[in-house]
Amino acid sequence: MKTKVFIDGSAGTTGLSIFERFQNRDDIELLNISSDLRKDVNERKKIINHSDVTFLCLPDDAARESVSFIENENVTVIDASTAHRTAGGWTYGFPELNPSQRKKIRESKRISVPGCHATGFVSLAYPLKSLGILDPGYPVSIVSLTGYSGGGKQRISEYEDKNRSAEFDAPREYALSQQHKHLKEMKKITGLQREPLFTPIIADYYSGMVTSLPLYTEYLKDKPAPLEIHQLMTDYYANQKFIHVMPYGIEAEYRDFIGGNICSGWDGMRIYVTGNSDRILLTSQFDNLGKGASGAAVQCFNIVTGCEEDKGLQLGVL
Repeated sequence: MKTKVFIDGSAGTTGLSIFERFQNRDDIELLNISSDLRKDVNERKKIINHSDVTFLCLPDDAARESVSFIENENVTVIDASTAHRTAGGWTYGFPELNPSQRKKIRESKRISVPGCHATGFVSLAYPLKSLGILDPGYPVSIVSLTGYSGGGKQRISEYEDKNRSAEFDAPREYALSQQHKHLKEMKKITGLQREPLFTPIIADYYSGMVTSLPLYTEYLKDKPAPLEIHQLMTDYYANQKFIHVMPYGIEAEYRDFIGGNICSGWDGMRIYVTGNSDRILLTSQFDNLGKGASGAAVQCFNIVTGCEEDKGLQLGVL
């Protein structure tokens, strides 16, 4: 029997990317809504309750509204918005988070897909915090570079406008007030005592992300060397299909550069550990539309429906 799937917000960037990943799958029946009824409350409510799994690719308030429509207790919701990432009763959709997270996702009816910047940060900070290496009180700072697709249709339109300002030609910092919407989940999921100092940067390429977490070794437990941190991360993500800890010293291959766009179109993640005896740099490299959004949503769907976790996803060699 095919799984009935409704993508609420299928016209947006994330929704379209999920739709693309469902092409050529014979185990899914996509429930469609005509463009003129997308904002019709009764029509949306009917389709959501008729689905087995509904993806929410909506602004936060609209996502909360869609959840309020549910009367069928068998409907599973996979929410790609920010609305429920720190809400009680929702499972965080990062299967590699810890050994029990996949089971939680598989048994949950309410799954919240991590934010793209948060995905990069959590992948680096959570293992060190859970292993006792990173103290909860450490004043963490992160820098995260993203392609412009992460800003949705409006941002894409701005960057692809042939008459755009010259300002768009160079990388630009944003969220300067330190109020970025991903900060709450970064703090809660990792168990840190405070939100990180966060510098997100948007650049003139379509998709791909690099998130970096710098750490002073003297403030980590037992003052580990970079190679020790590399081994810890390698062991933590051992045998994971989607997350690959790259060999230590790989920066030499890239001549000290890690490109933000290299993972575009790929649904996995690379993690690098570099630095020296005083300062360690952990870096995650992935696609903000892949492991950072739609790819992660489909990965969770595959877990819920019991099929191969990478079905319909791109994990081939880059």
